[in-house]
Amino acid sequence: MTGPDSQGATLDERGHRCPAPIIALGRYATTSVGDEVVTLLADDPAAQHDVPAWCRLRGAKLIAAEPVASADGAGWTRYTVRMPPPNVPGSACSPGNIAS
Repeated sequence: MTGPDSQGATLDERGHRCPAPIIALGRYATTSVGDEVVTLLADDPAAQHDVPAWCRLRGAKLIAAEPVASADGAGWTRYTVRMPPPNVPGSACSPGNIAS
């Protein structure tokens, strides 16, 4: 199912440091049909700045950034991102931005 309520993948990037979470998000965007919701799990402190910046630059919408406590006390964040619709200039899902 695609469209405004489409749920995409969950990208588990916990344990990976910058720039890995953003690279994973970008790679997913190149295969996205657009307007999907994807969940990124990250424990890298840089992601709290990188994910919103990536969304602004790519025309995506950061729906939520939810801190999650873990048993070891370290914690991580669940980022919910709506990919931009296809053919939005500058978006990660525009045909001109998809590597072949």
